[in-house]
Amino acid sequence: MRGKFAETLAGRAGTRVHVAGRGTAGASAEPAEISLHPIFNGRRLSLERLAAQWRYGQLLRRLKPDWVIVHAPELLPLTLLWQALGQGRKLIYDIRENYALNVSTQRVYQGLTRRWLAAGLRWVEARAARRAAGIILAEASYAAELPFLNELPPARVVVLENKYQPHSGEILRQQPIKLPPPTEPLRLLYSGTISELNGVWEAIALAGQLRTAWPGRARLTVIGFCQQPELLRKLEQQAAAHADWLTLIGGFEPVPHARIVAEIGQSHLGLLAYRPHASTERCRPTKLFEYLAHGLPVLASPNSLWQELLNMHGAGLPIDFAQPIDATALVVRLQSHSFYPNGIPTDVLWTGEGKKLWHLLDTVI
Repeated sequence: MRGKFAETLAGRAGTRVHVAGRGTAGASAEPAEISLHPIFNGRRLSLERLAAQWRYGQLLRRLKPDWVIVHAPELLPLTLLWQALGQGRKLIYDIRENYALNVSTQRVYQGLTRRWLAAGLRWVEARAARRAAGIILAEASYAAELPFLNELPPARVVVLENKYQPHSGEILRQQPIKLPPPTEPLRLLYSGTISELNGVWEAIALAGQLRTAWPGRARLTVIGFCQQPELLRKLEQQAAAHADWLTLIGGFEPVPHARIVAEIGQSHLGLLAYRPHASTERCRPTKLFEYLAHGLPVLASPNSLWQELLNMHGAGLPIDFAQPIDATALVVRLQSHSFYPNGIPTDVLWTGEGKKLWHLLDTVI
């Protein structure tokens, strides 16, 4: 919200942007056009999230915005109420994920809770879509997956992919990251949401195998937010047991994005070790665009959508993390492969998506 949407919107003359979400420790000073309002505290699966609803409602009452872009479905009910109680209030709904599919298949929730929550999400999203001035999709596949979108005029729906927006003052690399000489450590990176579905155990297993095949040994950094306490406990035990090659950063709290970007710049290989699953197979992970924008070579689970992008830029190799890996053969592949032969791509940056956001606003406001 802050790095892409707010930055883009604040560039419009006469626009004041208020960002309501989770606060980030150590956030830098904001420009005059952007204000941050932390409303979420605590873990995602806690009762404290109910208090966020009250804080959000108070914020709407105090700020009296002309229009609201909603990025989280749990804020839709209050936003719909806010819209119904006033004239000329506009809503844009940014669909980041296929939430109902995720809830019904990822087993974070159990039994009837999972079914009712998935049904409730789909119901409120359908109502919001009918009342929204515009709909933003993070993935093109959602147009076919979400049946309520079929009722909308095509001009009201736009796809904005999760491409990379450099931080303020960040200077992007001019040359791709090269693998180190065999006698130096090979630094692997797992970044973003830490979960079993996203392949954290597979990433750790690969790093352990590469340690025996890469002469200078291999090291893995796992950095991101983990919302599952039991998984986090096990990961902390693993990191303590293998402190010489496994580093865990974050876990209980979200990590400032600038810290993740710094780790990308210090790594040699980015790992997309996702397990096959309906909720991710038709999506391009944000971290994929982040790795490409920094010229970081990638090892990715087999996925035709990801591989199309990797092949286009010579950015990475497919690897089946679920199968036993011949680490020696993999090292030979890595050392013989030429990554990013045409340099770091520019079509993975947010600039083009920001222009599409402006066009949507010009159309609906």
